Amino acid sequence: MARLSLDDYADPAGGEGNDGVGAQGIRVDDPSTLVGVPDEFQRLWTPHRMVYIQHGQQPGTDDCPFCVAPSMSDEDALIVARGEHAYALLNLFPYNSGHLLVCPYRHIATYDKATPDEVAEIGSLTQTAMRVISQVSKNDGFNIGMNQGAVAGAGIAAHLHQHIVPRWAQDANFLPIIAKTKALPQLLGDVRAAIAGAWPVS
Repeated sequence: MARLSLDDYADPAGGEGNDGVGAQGIRVDDPSTLVGVPDEFQRLWTPHRMVYIQHGQQPGTDDCPFCVAPSMSDEDALIVARGEHAYALLNLFPYNSGHLLVCPYRHIATYDKATPDEVAEIGSLTQTAMRVISQVSKNDGFNIGMNQGAVAGAGIAAHLHQHIVPRWAQDANFLPIIAKTKALPQLLGDVRAAIAGAWPVS
C-alpha cells in the first residue's frame, strides 16, 4: 500500500525494519504494491521540496533568507563560516553534496554593487571553501558562478550569492536529465558539520 505521509517513513526504533524503512526515513516502494495500475517506475519521494515549490523562488522583500540566516545558529542556518563582510552556507536545494553559497551580509542584488572589501572576502571565502571541500569530499573539480537577476536564473535575485558546486568524474547520471531529480548521498546537517569542522580557524 502507498505511504501517505512523511511520518509513515520513520522507524521509531532507529534501525532497519522488515519493511525496508531505515533510520533516515528513506523508502523506495515496490511499484507492484501501490494503488493503481502497476508500472516499471520507482518513486523517489522528496517532500522537503514542497517549501520551494509552494512559495516559489523569489521571497518577499522583508523575508530574504540570506539576510535572516546570519541571525540564526550556524546549525539551523547551515552556515559553515562567517567572515567580516560575507559568510558561507550550504545551499538548501543543492545540485551536489557540499554545494555552498557565499553571500555578503549586506542586501545587494548584483556583483557590481559590492564594495572592494566585500569582493575581497567573497573571493577569499570561495578559495577557502574550495580547499576545504576538496579535503573533505575528494572531488575532481568545481562549478563556480553567480546568476545575476531572475532572468539569469538567480533563485534569490535580490541578494547576491556565489555558487560553489563540487563535481566528481562520475556524478552525472540519467536522473537530472530525464527526471529532474538529484540523488544526494549525504544529509545537509552531516555535510555542514564536516565542512565547518574542517574550516581553518583564522
